[in-house]
Amino acid sequence: MTETNEFRQEVRTWLEQNCPDSMRSPHRSDADICWGGRNFTFQSQDQKLWLERMAGKGWTAPAWPIEYGGGGLGRAEVKVLKEELARIHARPPLISFGISMLGPALLKFGTEELKQQHLPPIVRGEIRWAQGYSEPNAGSDLASLAARCEDRGDHYSLSGSKIWTSYGDLGDWMFCLVRTDFEAKKHEGISFVMFDMAAPGVTTRPIRLISGKSPFTETLFDQVRVEKNQVIGELNQGWTVAKYLLTHEREMIASTGLSSAGTIPVGRTAAHVLGTDNGVLHNAMLRTDIAKFEMDERCLELTIERARDEVKAGVSLGATSSMFKYYGTELNKRRQELLMSIHGNDALHWEGEKSHEGRLARAWLRSKGNSIEGGTSEIQLNIVSKHILGLPG
Repeated sequence: MTETNEFRQEVRTWLEQNCPDSMRSPHRSDADICWGGRNFTFQSQDQKLWLERMAGKGWTAPAWPIEYGGGGLGRAEVKVLKEELARIHARPPLISFGISMLGPALLKFGTEELKQQHLPPIVRGEIRWAQGYSEPNAGSDLASLAARCEDRGDHYSLSGSKIWTSYGDLGDWMFCLVRTDFEAKKHEGISFVMFDMAAPGVTTRPIRLISGKSPFTETLFDQVRVEKNQVIGELNQGWTVAKYLLTHEREMIASTGLSSAGTIPVGRTAAHVLGTDNGVLHNAMLRTDIAKFEMDERCLELTIERARDEVKAGVSLGATSSMFKYYGTELNKRRQELLMSIHGNDALHWEGEKSHEGRLARAWLRSKGNSIEGGTSEIQLNIVSKHILGLPG
């Protein structure tokens, strides 16, 4: 405890000296989120400085080994850092698929050469990664993917397409599931490859959602060159890597609706918008709904934290990630419903400065897609029933 308390004081002192005041508030819009990457435009000098300082400490990926640019912190230290960042309402310095998805897969399955090549730039926010999983005819049945990556001697040639590629038009590199053995059974013959999206033959097309906006694209490949040293794990054994990465993706999706992810707590929003009488909301039903939501939110947050500790202690997360993904998805939809209720008619404005271009309505509509991305809710419930509850198929 003494060592933990000393570390906490060190972190607190460092944050007070290094976290800019403007970075000590929740995100107000998508522009406040730092994704990093070759073409990322910082919204302010403070946003850039906050990333540089946290990356310099390795605290954008605090649990990763120091030799790959991470912070090298233990479980207790990571918890302390998270708590101290929350105490001052600090924004995440970097949101990155490289950190939340690709990095764990590289650490477990990657060669030393690949780790040294990719992990430090991920920590520093220099490369923005996109994920190439789903295809037009391979969504929930992902193993039916058909994108072909053929051996051309000194490299592979990739042709085919992916769909629902999150921020595909903004990605620098892609980690991608492809078929490299065309005679094998569908779960076999799949490889996990990486390539630069600036390579000739890569095309992205935006997909518009009901919200009027979308982070998704269709991504097309026409004989794209993939270097042979950019394969994670064994050739034709990429399904193992893919399943491991999916557990991290589902946990990431589950966490997006939590207040700790940089959003303003629902109760605080209600108090600001509707006002209070001696600190109490007037509407008793709304007050009850918010209390239930914030208790459930805290329960999910603590359960995810416990599971992370178990993983770091060597326990496999496995099907638990499906439970988190389903519950986190439903929780985020409840959050958006509550926010619509709190703002009333104002939440229905679709355009204009007053509504921040319909931010609330668009976020409410966008949350419906949480039930599909990363594996549909129906698929997650099947996994939970079979692998956690032990029910028959």
